[in-house]
Amino acid sequence: MVLGDRTDPYLDFRYVVEVGETKAGFAEVSGIEVEVETEEYQEGGVNHHPHVLPTRASQGNVTFRRGMTDDALLWSWAMAATRGQAERKLVRVVLQDRLGRETVGWEFHRSLPVRWVGPDLAGDRGEVAIEELELAYETITRHGGNQ
Repeated sequence: MVLGDRTDPYLDFRYVVEVGETKAGFAEVSGIEVEVETEEYQEGGVNHHPHVLPTRASQGNVTFRRGMTDDALLWSWAMAATRGQAERKLVRVVLQDRLGRETVGWEFHRSLPVRWVGPDLAGDRGEVAIEELELAYETITRHGGNQ
């Protein structure tokens, strides 16, 4: 029996985070979301349903947890934000296939760090040194895969 062409799913454990030229690994990325706000409009003479109209789109912040990089850029970027001097950056989350090739991902345009949480330092655990980085961004786009 011939199955034909098959598209395997992109597994969620192979991805890389790019902040400008810096690449970092994070155990978890959450908050990739867009929500469309709506408004109901009652049309005269149409009594069985209201019209639902889109008004604006919004997105939450994206949060990166338990990260690893040897580049000090993320720390410097977060500290510049505390002084109101952070440059807005393009941040990419890129899923990879089994061979490490880029497949699909999301781009967070004009990102700005809004929260940085350091690790609990305990000499007997050996945990990573970036615990959490939260970013606000202006727009999100998807790239790769079947458009």
